[in-house]
Amino acid sequence: MRTSLLLLLLLALPLARPLTAQQPARQADADAYTRYELLAPGSAKFRIIYEITATTPGATAYYNPIRMGSTASDESVIDRATGKPLPFAEVGAADARAGGVRVSSDAQRYIKVTLTRPVPANGGEQRVLILKTYMDTASYFMKGDTLVFTRGLGIKRNTVVLPAGWELVSSTFPAQVLQEKDGRVGISFWNSTPSEAAVTMKALPLKVASEARGAAPRRSAALADRLDERTHQDREIVYFLQQPEAHAFDLYHDYTESRVGTSTYLNVVRAGSTVKNPSALNLDTGEQLAFEVLKGEAITRAKLDVPNVTPQTEVVVFRFAPVQPGTSIRLRMSETYVDSTRYGVVGGGVVVGGGAAGGGVGGGELVGDRAFGRPANNVVLPLGWVLTNSSIPATVSTRPDGRVQLDFVNGRPDEIGVLVTARRR
Repeated sequence: MRTSLLLLLLLALPLARPLTAQQPARQADADAYTRYELLAPGSAKFRIIYEITATTPGATAYYNPIRMGSTASDESVIDRATGKPLPFAEVGAADARAGGVRVSSDAQRYIKVTLTRPVPANGGEQRVLILKTYMDTASYFMKGDTLVFTRGLGIKRNTVVLPAGWELVSSTFPAQVLQEKDGRVGISFWNSTPSEAAVTMKALPLKVASEARGAAPRRSAALADRLDERTHQDREIVYFLQQPEAHAFDLYHDYTESRVGTSTYLNVVRAGSTVKNPSALNLDTGEQLAFEVLKGEAITRAKLDVPNVTPQTEVVVFRFAPVQPGTSIRLRMSETYVDSTRYGVVGGGVVVGGGAAGGGVGGGELVGDRAFGRPANNVVLPLGWVLTNSSIPATVSTRPDGRVQLDFVNGRPDEIGVLVTARRR
């Protein structure tokens, strides 16, 4: 009786599932930027210059999808850190899926790039430059004497460059219009929405004297700064606000250095602030970088390029190997700032930035008031605070630890004044 009951129980148990191979880590990337250079009108061809950063820890390959409906040719891949070519091959969906790509169609083809080294696991990355030419009659064509480029662009930062001798007559997406050094017209934009940018641009042959079709005129430094391509700038900063009673916030700041011979980065501490816990990382290799904090006369003795040095001037000096021709380095500087003037508790509330420090808002309200000059600026509220206001449009998300994050994209060449308020949860 007992034996029969035991057999029945065993038969009722679900069969053990066979062991499966560990799923690969999902491919992740960042800092995507695409430049489309339209080739001869009527050819349906355009050159693509695509910058992308592989960020999956430990990844040894990166997969770039080839747009379905386009024919790719003249492909090459470069390691942006070293300037050297990278091996690549065209592969199918099965190969990409095995590499951690979320594949939407088994017909999809990919450029598989073999990375110089595995992506560092401590927050490092691998920067890749992919060059290719597409032929796509649905995206680039002539309609009478009008050149038309129409394409849904999922990448957020893009520039489209017209052929030489053509003028822009319409664009459906807000953009900077910037003349290239060789006289061609570039249309540059940053899509801060979660959807594709439905881009349609039209151009006509430029009807001006032949001598006016050449290179762009020389401009003053002030004008040149205002006409800099905002979309291609890659500086970004993230502020992690500590609990307001500490008057402190952590931050990290990423940027790419490509000036030959440069071997230092100088972070001049804002007047009224003090800096703690500095550190720096070479994101290309995962290597920690040396640094020192200098003040007053020590800055002058070190012959650093810091203007208007006073006894109170403080600078953090990060050092790295000099940049070689054809190479670049991606840096991340991390610090903790203490600033009782711009961040603190006022009348039961919290104040960030000089603009709100005079009066403050009561009722336990956090107030952030700060000017952002970089294209990408992110603010993470302290744990336990609920967002109530943001004067400048931002993408809002909740991090895995429960903290609220605001991502600001400043596509303008000047600063934006950001006012943020929050209340205790």
